[in-house]
Amino acid sequence: MFRSIGFIGGGRVTRILLGGWKLGQALPQIVRVSDPGADSLEKLRRILPWIERFAGDNAPPATCDIVFLALHPPAIPAVLGEIRSHLRPDATLVSLAPKISLAKLTELAGRARNVARVIPNAPSIVGEGFNPVAFSGNFHPEAKEDLNALLRVLGKCPEVREDSLEAYAILTGMGPTFLWFQLVELMRLAETFGLGAEEAAEATYRMVAGAAKTLHGSGLLPEDVIDLIPVKPLSDDEETIREIYRSRLSALHRKLKG
Repeated sequence: MFRSIGFIGGGRVTRILLGGWKLGQALPQIVRVSDPGADSLEKLRRILPWIERFAGDNAPPATCDIVFLALHPPAIPAVLGEIRSHLRPDATLVSLAPKISLAKLTELAGRARNVARVIPNAPSIVGEGFNPVAFSGNFHPEAKEDLNALLRVLGKCPEVREDSLEAYAILTGMGPTFLWFQLVELMRLAETFGLGAEEAAEATYRMVAGAAKTLHGSGLLPEDVIDLIPVKPLSDDEETIREIYRSRLSALHRKLKG
């Protein structure tokens, strides 16, 4: 297992993953995080006061057993050029970004043999994530099992084809953002209809969990699932909503794959 874990980038995704490992009591002894922004490091300090934080110095996290690149794709090449001499040959390097391929990461990383890409999912913070992973061809089997064991604490971590990661980035990585604001609005409306805040939250949770399980596990065709409820107050707007999904998300997928 990994005795030390490093994050280059201390933003949202780092807080999500560290929060999930904290909840699952799976954090290694040494956690190092670097970020140029003091605000990001301060937010991490409030969650995990004992971790080592480095403002603008990526070298300490880069020397860990496993190193996560929690960066936007355009920043990755320059950062890898900066840290490649600090990466150990037996270290595991994990990119949490779309777009930059395993081949490019391996080229830029220099000595690192074990290179992987993961598309992180926000529900990992409560151990209910879905974090697909792709591995470089020469990834050591023992290191692969160690990474999978770490990811399993966060939820599901299927090994997938690398060329599918950008699709997962939109579906599972960004997917909660397509739903959360609608669910919050439903809860607020339910309170105006007379439910208490806790009642509305519990009902919404149960509704979403059951609806997802019905779609995935009932054995019915999607159109038959949709037909289970006869009253559809938003039916006049459904095609407009579908078109928003199709146009905006298809364009985003083309951009990520380009």
